[in-house]
Amino acid sequence: MNRDIFWLTIRELAGRRRLALVVLLGVLPSLVSVAYRLGDQNTAAARWTADTLLYNVIITIFLPLVALIFGTSALGSEVEDGTAIFLLSKPVTRGSVISAKLMAAWALTAVFVVPAASVSGAIAIWGTPEQGIITGFVVACVLGALAYDSLFVMLSAFTTRALFVGLAYVFIWEGIINSIFSGTRFFSIRQCCLGVAALISSAPEETFSANLSGLESIVILAVAVVVPVWAAVRLLRMYQVGESG
Repeated sequence: MNRDIFWLTIRELAGRRRLALVVLLGVLPSLVSVAYRLGDQNTAAARWTADTLLYNVIITIFLPLVALIFGTSALGSEVEDGTAIFLLSKPVTRGSVISAKLMAAWALTAVFVVPAASVSGAIAIWGTPEQGIITGFVVACVLGALAYDSLFVMLSAFTTRALFVGLAYVFIWEGIINSIFSGTRFFSIRQCCLGVAALISSAPEETFSANLSGLESIVILAVAVVVPVWAAVRLLRMYQVGESG
């Protein structure tokens, strides 16, 4: 990984508008938790925290959106405005470029998602045994962020419409298709995150359960990182040839 490209990407991604949007999104889970605590609380705190808050709000909505914002911008902005050719003309390997971009996007995604999950989860489950629920989902968020960012960085190297393709994956494939066809769970980062959380947590199945085992989830997440990174490197090499020809 090239450190100069990493820190340059961090500075580029930390724009005021982008950060303001992510911060605003990050506050919402805690507000939802406060609303739950002030409400009737008809659902047990542990079950509500795991199933409604951490899965349906954090894993389903917040995590992929934040990863989409940073992942597609890490490389996509340079591809769109044509400045990528200057980056690729430097004596650095394409693998170094992609790894630096990915690590920057992953770092920023984790910086925002982990506190949001931890704080909102702590508020919601306050006074109830935690049973490793928050820990499990925090680890799932970190691993899921790497997988999502890998996918979105690859998409930004493939198309200038990476944001729209990423939204389609998150809300159509993972949101609609995955809920209709159970076999698609093996191609869902969201389902893998739930599997990791269930593996780490000691909560009973009636609190929350996963459609994938912990081992299956870890293997699939590893593939979801390696394959997009490999593809992104290949695409950058093609992009360089196309620009120089």
